[in-house]
Amino acid sequence: MILSDADIKLMISRGRLRVEPFDPSIVRENGLDLRLGSTFCRLRETARVLDTRRPYDPREFYECVTVGDGDGYVVEPRALVLAHTVERVCLPDDVVGLVNLRSTFARTGIYIPPTVVDAGFCGQLTVELVGSSFPVKLYPGQRFLHLVLVKTVTPAERPYRGRYQGQTGVTLPRLPV
Repeated sequence: MILSDADIKLMISRGRLRVEPFDPSIVRENGLDLRLGSTFCRLRETARVLDTRRPYDPREFYECVTVGDGDGYVVEPRALVLAHTVERVCLPDDVVGLVNLRSTFARTGIYIPPTVVDAGFCGQLTVELVGSSFPVKLYPGQRFLHLVLVKTVTPAERPYRGRYQGQTGVTLPRLPV
């Protein structure tokens, strides 16, 4: 069952769903509009192999920058960029989140791969952006993602407690797996 705005407001008021910082304007008809953070990490083009079973130096594979609100960040054509949300979201053990790009940004050609926020997750979200066929400038604080919340029939027996629990900012892959 997808949660409505009324369901979401009730869960927030009861403390079952936490969104920090919370602004009532992010509650939408069937989800939450989350704002874009200020750090962006572009995946570098390299011939070096990223071995997922070995420790690595992130600087070899990612170029990260933090931009000011008015400066923005240009997502170059077909670039792969990691970004994060301003909001820290904490889901109860019986709610799953489905992350979608807001349609205005999808219409610019930017794409995000399917992303699920597991029941029990708590932290800022890190998402991958795939660049359009032309450069697109994004700004911190823009309502960028739509998080649809889905109630499970029963609470998860094993809610999320993985390596990205509590993440803040852009969180690069925590390797080895």
